[in-house]
Amino acid sequence: MTLVRDVTAADEPAWRRLWDGYLAFYETALAPEITSRTWARLIDPASPLFGRLAEVEGEAAGFSVSVLHEGSWVASPVCYLEDLFVDPRHRGRGLGRALVQDLVDLGRARGWSTLYWHTRTGNPARRLYDAFTPADDFVRYRLRL
Repeated sequence: MTLVRDVTAADEPAWRRLWDGYLAFYETALAPEITSRTWARLIDPASPLFGRLAEVEGEAAGFSVSVLHEGSWVASPVCYLEDLFVDPRHRGRGLGRALVQDLVDLGRARGWSTLYWHTRTGNPARRLYDAFTPADDFVRYRLRL
């Protein structure tokens, strides 16, 4: 059975294990203080950043990290799904779908206007994402400051 729930302080070791796998998937590294700051915001109820954890038989198997923010074209909050990862040992069991559906369900229950995300063009997870909604025609520009 799969359970998707909010992360708690007790989940830090499991989340960090999954986070390390996520960073490895994207062939990137972050300074330890960035990971620590991300974790601190995930468990801070005042932060707009929030995390959800997917468990299979009590084992942390995947996560989502999202940001709830205001939008200039809508009256209710917007949710940006920033990070989503499923441990490779648990892939093919519908956990990615459960994590996205969890946000859809939360958004509907909490009155969010939109849920959005982006991914790399060649990400195999696009098959899953396309089942929820087609990709739009927007192009992302990113200027590092």
